[in-house]
Amino acid sequence: MSANGLEVFDKTLQTTHIWLDEVMAAIGPDRKVAWKVLSTVLHKLRDRVPVELAAHLGSQLPLLVRGVYYDQFQPARQPTACRSYDEFCAEVAEWLQDTRPVDPQLAVRTVFAVLSRHIPEGQISKVQDALPRDLREAWRSAAEFVQPPPAQGQAGRYTAAGTGAEGEARPF
Repeated sequence: MSANGLEVFDKTLQTTHIWLDEVMAAIGPDRKVAWKVLSTVLHKLRDRVPVELAAHLGSQLPLLVRGVYYDQFQPARQPTACRSYDEFCAEVAEWLQDTRPVDPQLAVRTVFAVLSRHIPEGQISKVQDALPRDLREAWRSAAEFVQPPPAQGQAGRYTAAGTGAEGEARPF
């Protein structure tokens, strides 16, 4: 029996909570801030790639996340110029000003890592190829470095890829 009346709603809520848990593992335990980080980085990414590619990426997102991804979407204005990773992070920082302080580079790399874990590799590669070289490289390094958060009961701990070393909840 579905808790919300439709299995599709249960599935998208479950998947969205998994994604938010992964964001919170990096930025701290505040689901509202995690949602803001996820939606902001997705908006900035969506606006930087050609419309067709943005639509293909959107089709891979969980239904609830897809809704926020398309919020305020203006295809006629795409893609907007993005010359560097620093410029991308500066725009993210600007859009995160109405929440508690979050390192914009951490926000960007965290969302990139979440996307890399949950979206097919071929789709991620296409999106990365549409971005400036340093932004693409930051994404690839985030995806290689950040591992999924540990199982429940070990919250606030992570293992850096290739090191086996445990640390605090901030993986960068």
